[in-house]
Amino acid sequence: MSAEYASFGLAPAMRAGGVLANGDYQVHRDFVDFIVDGRPLLFRLSDLDAVSPLASDVPPAIFTAQVRSLLLEAEPPLPDGRYVIYGCPECENLSCGAVTAAVERDGEDYIWRDFAWQTADHADLELNGYHGIGPFRFQGAAYRAALASLLDRAAHASRRRVLLIGARVALLAKLAAALRTIGIGADITRDAEHVPADELRAYGAVAFGRAVIEQDRSAVRRAFDRAGVDVAYVDGLAPIVPLLVAQIEHALDRSPVQQRRLTRLVAADGEAGIEVSSPCRVRLTAYRLDRLYRAHVHEVFDGVLDAGRHRIALDARAVKGESFVVARTSGSVLVAAMAR
Repeated sequence: MSAEYASFGLAPAMRAGGVLANGDYQVHRDFVDFIVDGRPLLFRLSDLDAVSPLASDVPPAIFTAQVRSLLLEAEPPLPDGRYVIYGCPECENLSCGAVTAAVERDGEDYIWRDFAWQTADHADLELNGYHGIGPFRFQGAAYRAALASLLDRAAHASRRRVLLIGARVALLAKLAAALRTIGIGADITRDAEHVPADELRAYGAVAFGRAVIEQDRSAVRRAFDRAGVDVAYVDGLAPIVPLLVAQIEHALDRSPVQQRRLTRLVAADGEAGIEVSSPCRVRLTAYRLDRLYRAHVHEVFDGVLDAGRHRIALDARAVKGESFVVARTSGSVLVAAMAR
């Protein structure tokens, strides 16, 4: 078959979960994305909210079966030799829609072709085909090596737990409940001094409340250093649960910066400066505390942005006083305090 050679690789990626302004929850998913010619394949599919079948939260046997399937060591899951490349992040039902492709061998090479959006057993290539994507020819040795490396699940285990440390127990309980709702484990403690090293290794992030003094923060960092754990530290910006969830989501993002859609957010002088690496839908939400320390939330922007840098004016009422901006795409989230 005629197809141009393309490089094949894999990289950690995230479908950002969160507590949305309307009260809905969006589930957090860690997965491995396909990197074709140095760029996530998902980015070629417009603003698709989807994950690959190589998700970290599926049972090991199913994960291994997905890898073996893409190596063509098992029968294709769909007719006509088609495989799910990206599916619904909330469930595994094909009726929600999935990006599929025919995967086949040509000598030592592997070829992905006839990409399509599929909602039933058979794909309609004429109506729902991605005609501008592929076919891709991958050199067999590199393709097999990349996928085979995933079979060691321990090396790719995701630490989706957060340690919450702060003075306001009621707030921490609400934050922990919100995190657990979107698929992130959370535990509350006063310090980490006597926590066994094996338990500390389960955490991917530590979140400090604003009232935690530097002496106590340093003690926690020393405990993780002694355990040899590389963990992300989050300094809570304000006692607002959706804002703190967004900060933690960003801290848990292990994907390479150059392979993220949302790469920059600054907030100053009533504007938000945003940089995106590919066209995508961006939602901006502003949170602020009034003089009585009550939280207010405002949806300030929701639209598709082209790749590049953008400046978006914010409603003055939404960023009055102590305020913060959360930028969210389907795959990442950034948080910035409004500079004055």
